[in-house]
Amino acid sequence: MTGNITLTMIKPLAVKQGFAGPILARINDAGFRIIAMKYMRLSEAQAKAFYDVHRERPFYQDLVKSMTSGPIVAAILEKENAVEAYRALIGPTDPAKAPEGSIRRQFGVSIEANAVHGSDSDENAIIESNFFFSQLERFID
Repeated sequence: MTGNITLTMIKPLAVKQGFAGPILARINDAGFRIIAMKYMRLSEAQAKAFYDVHRERPFYQDLVKSMTSGPIVAAILEKENAVEAYRALIGPTDPAKAPEGSIRRQFGVSIEANAVHGSDSDENAIIESNFFFSQLERFID
């Protein structure tokens, strides 16, 4: 399955602003199949564990605070070359630098509030998907 899944999270500010539905519609319209999804609020421990790779960076504490500020929507998306295709759909982290029509350009506010997370590699897509979903929670044909 390597190469065919990616993980997304619709971040708390985007959920609060009512963008979860429109973002999911854009994902669906781009040909992704949602094989697992949940609406949840990350605890501080969960956010710290998920973003542990950034622990030494100056923005880590603000990232954890932001990601625990409200509910998120986490989903595993399936499509051929899913990571690459999803990253093209969402655009760069900075919404101001994201191309017109990208999810982050349309729904993001800033680098810190960029609307969505997307896995950055096939390896991380598997790790991140396993962080949120058991095999029983995935609906694969």
